[in-house]
Amino acid sequence: MTVRAVRGAVQLERDEPGHLHEQVSELMTTVLERNGLTADDLISVWFTATPDLHSDFPAAAVRKIGIVDVPLICAQELDIEGAMPRVVRVLAHIESDLPKAEINHVYLGAAAALRKDIAQ
Repeated sequence: MTVRAVRGAVQLERDEPGHLHEQVSELMTTVLERNGLTADDLISVWFTATPDLHSDFPAAAVRKIGIVDVPLICAQELDIEGAMPRVVRVLAHIESDLPKAEINHVYLGAAAALRKDIAQ
């Protein structure tokens, strides 16, 4: 097994805990599914949220879907003028036999515009 990193992001429609949990859960589930991973393949997960999101921690959504024994951390994204609002980003460190070129990075909805070069 090799250590790899998987990126992803989702733009929220609104800053509400239920909506944040739904969208972040979908993002994390899709990251796992598209890369043929389970929670046991996760080493650690970093979340960032734009400064306009403060209704809850993205990590709380992941705990609710059963990922409970993986180190998770949340941080605030840089407050850059003109940046896309209401975005949660993820950087997951994983154990995988996939070559780097076969890692599927997941940018859902409008967040696909953030990384057109790697979004699936």
